[in-house]
Amino acid sequence: MASASGAPRIAAVRSHPLRATLARAQRTAQATWSDIEIAVVEIELADGTIGWGECLARRGAVAYAAFIDSVLAPLLVGEDPRDRRRLWNRLRAPLTGRSGGMLIEAVAGLDIALWDIAGKRAGEPVARLLGGIGRSHVDAYASSINWLDDDAVRAEVEAIRRCGFRQAKLKLGRPVPDAIRRARLVRELAGDAMVLGVDANWAYDVDEAIQVGRALADLGYDFFEEPIRPEDRAGYRKLARALPIRLAAGESDFTAGDALESIADRSLGMIQPDVARAGGISETWRIAELAAIHHLRYAPHVGWSGALCVAASLQLAAAAESFWSFECMVYDNPLRQTLITEPVGDYRGLANGQVAVPTGPGLGVEIDRAVLAELTLARP
Repeated sequence: MASASGAPRIAAVRSHPLRATLARAQRTAQATWSDIEIAVVEIELADGTIGWGECLARRGAVAYAAFIDSVLAPLLVGEDPRDRRRLWNRLRAPLTGRSGGMLIEAVAGLDIALWDIAGKRAGEPVARLLGGIGRSHVDAYASSINWLDDDAVRAEVEAIRRCGFRQAKLKLGRPVPDAIRRARLVRELAGDAMVLGVDANWAYDVDEAIQVGRALADLGYDFFEEPIRPEDRAGYRKLARALPIRLAAGESDFTAGDALESIADRSLGMIQPDVARAGGISETWRIAELAAIHHLRYAPHVGWSGALCVAASLQLAAAAESFWSFECMVYDNPLRQTLITEPVGDYRGLANGQVAVPTGPGLGVEIDRAVLAELTLARP
């Protein structure tokens, strides 16, 4: 099965719901996470070429897989994989309301897989297809110092310093006095030369965020991520007027349209879309380009995602004019470390505060099918 030009068509779409238990639970202001789920998608062409993608599916990966199989896969089979924008719009069409939620996260994984195919067929990494600017390595910040007790935090800061990081992010929560004390402790432990940021996972209301943000500015922190709920756009504008510190957000955005308001009104100084949520490489690239046009930072969000999200994020980081720093996770996660045959974006490979960008075609990584099978969840 081939297109009129002879290019092979999409022959099959397969979904893989995965779950992994973390060796050490991660704690934020919102919850403690001991296990993580993602949905991996596989698109195969008639000539046997396979592309891989990842959907951000923190919970309910089996439901994502069922949705992909029953609703989205039939929209792709028989189509020309080169028509990525047309296919993105075709996949979005089943949602007649505002873009977001499970549908866009599912579309993200399929779009990533289509870009992986495009790179493999061209024999080039995705960054080159995006018109990259020649980065082979990218700056990285350690993520994250957990919202735990002081002794645990001391150990985490020391581990980050030993790895050679020059930038790091810590989690803060409530109450506010404890958050300010923790920020002061980490600054003392890390030293003045370390670039530090904070992720509050929207723990605060606006007034609390102003208190914390002013303290962070006094301590020389570089950015304040998601201090309040992501949908509170007016609150972000108020914080931007009140605080002398860069605000960051964007991991909760699903599309460039979501990101545009907070980019255009300058309430953010750094945008952090997650490629496995924000519509894949096609839509996340739009966000990175918007950031460049408006002269603000782009820093891809990775969080607890898997290796395919990491690889796609690194390809975007290598190509984006607006790129600032890559979120390099510093805890063990099988979905990130064992799902592929060679590590990607791993903190143990840090050199001069940077991680390497995969140079192989497409995403530049290969799935370990034995691990894929081991981590796959049973379906009803």
